[in-house]
Amino acid sequence: MSPPLFLGSEIYRGSSYGRWHPLRVPRVSTVMDLSRAMGWLGPDQYRNSPRAKPAALHVWHTPDYISALQRAEAEQAVSDETRIRHGLGTVSNPIYPEMFRRPATAAGASLLSGELLKQGGVIYHPGGGTHHGMPDRAGGFCYLNDPVLAMLSLRRNGATRIAYVDIDAHHCDGVEAGFAGDPETLLISVHEDRRWPFTGALADDGGGNCLNVPVPRGFNDTEMAAIRDELILPALSAFRPDAIVVQCGADAVTEDPLSRLDLSNNAHWDMLRAIIGLHPPRLLVLGGGGYNPWSVGRLWTGIWAILNGQDVPDRVPPQAEAVLRALTWANASAGRNPPDHWFTTLQDHPRHGPVRPDITRALATLAKRPAARGL
Repeated sequence: MSPPLFLGSEIYRGSSYGRWHPLRVPRVSTVMDLSRAMGWLGPDQYRNSPRAKPAALHVWHTPDYISALQRAEAEQAVSDETRIRHGLGTVSNPIYPEMFRRPATAAGASLLSGELLKQGGVIYHPGGGTHHGMPDRAGGFCYLNDPVLAMLSLRRNGATRIAYVDIDAHHCDGVEAGFAGDPETLLISVHEDRRWPFTGALADDGGGNCLNVPVPRGFNDTEMAAIRDELILPALSAFRPDAIVVQCGADAVTEDPLSRLDLSNNAHWDMLRAIIGLHPPRLLVLGGGGYNPWSVGRLWTGIWAILNGQDVPDRVPPQAEAVLRALTWANASAGRNPPDHWFTTLQDHPRHGPVRPDITRALATLAKRPAARGL
């Protein structure tokens, strides 16, 4: 099999949602720079993401919405009617200079991924994972829904059974809206309970093909391992997908400001290693949430290492340390005096703990669902 491909773009380097927005921090550019500084990303494995044309986005998003998004970028303003109808120009989904071009670049990479994976392989697209976008509306920092577009592209290019695994701290409401009830798709989401968008309840099976795992505050590495081994891996094995899409949002780690979960980046890396061990014919790994520039950059760079079979060293080399020391986190108290290991390591110390009764009960409930047994 060919080596994994990394889809990136320079558009992420200078683009920000605004001075006070959680997505003011650099993320994809940090992963690109760190991966190169570690010696893991050469030009043969890097491909620049294309920008999706509006017509290509109409496969799921409405023409009216795409036109409104383009117009908002061009005019750097929206009417009250557009704000109400399409969710543009809000605190969460603000007006900013690249508000069409940036998400269209992420969408272009996801659409391209389906084509590149036609004959099988592995693709890493850290700029993807915008799982809250709806057909006619932005939501949760997501103007477009590139995971849905990726899955539709995979299907157009020969994948018949697609599994989607989402370990972002927030429920993948947009992806569920796109594929709920589809018997040829399995959707699994592990997310914080009682957190925006307040969907993905344990009882929500999305018409039969969704396994939603809302988890309590303080969710730890041991609990994620239990969910992985007792639910996710058996469900994937039973479903027998010919394509797996993994959304690796980094906002479930302890240091992230937008969740109250307590994972280390080992939980994400171990999840990915386990899924790779199933030998899916097609594997697409997306980014997602993550709002601490050090924790998201370190976690997502480690994902690229795992996809390439690279060992993560105990201490990063000087070139990579320079990348990490150059990061800043304005207006965030944790960014004023970051701990030294954010500069010198990629791997966190594990955050183990007890498997609490809420998790045990949820796993027992979900194990009885037909979707957990490949039915």
